[in-house]
Amino acid sequence: MTNDITTQDIANYLYISSFYFQKAFSIICGYSVSEYIRNRRLSLVAIELLNTNNKIIDIALKYGYDSPDSFTKAFTKFHGLTPTAVRKGGKIKEFAPLKINLILKGGYTMEYKIEERESFKVVGLKDSFKYETTYQDIPKIWKKFFMKSAFNKINTKYAVNIDTKFK
Repeated sequence: MTNDITTQDIANYLYISSFYFQKAFSIICGYSVSEYIRNRRLSLVAIELLNTNNKIIDIALKYGYDSPDSFTKAFTKFHGLTPTAVRKGGKIKEFAPLKINLILKGGYTMEYKIEERESFKVVGLKDSFKYETTYQDIPKIWKKFFMKSAFNKINTKYAVNIDTKFK
């Protein structure tokens, strides 16, 4: 983080065009490459301010800032405190390095058959849940629905078995 690094350098290292690297990075991470580098540097600067007696201007130059004004402005915007206030024991923000976990799911064949049926009533549910807990939350939603007395009046010929494990 102390070296002069560009998006082009990273893209070249990955054997991808700078345009596509920046596009993919921002889609996946939610911020640009330059924002990530700036936030990591400002996080590391604060840690160095707290753990060393080095001059603030020397630390700023080490992490690529050309002037004390631009450094102080960026630092204060990120941490909410000036570098001097942080050095005196103020609270800092940590911007953790990225860790990439790649998980692939799917890729299986699903057999199906389309059939024509006579008309029937369809019941819908609206609820919110996190993607990560889908397999646990959807059965709970159906169970809650099946327990309501209004459902007992509906023709259950096409109802879902709530004991089915979703996998």
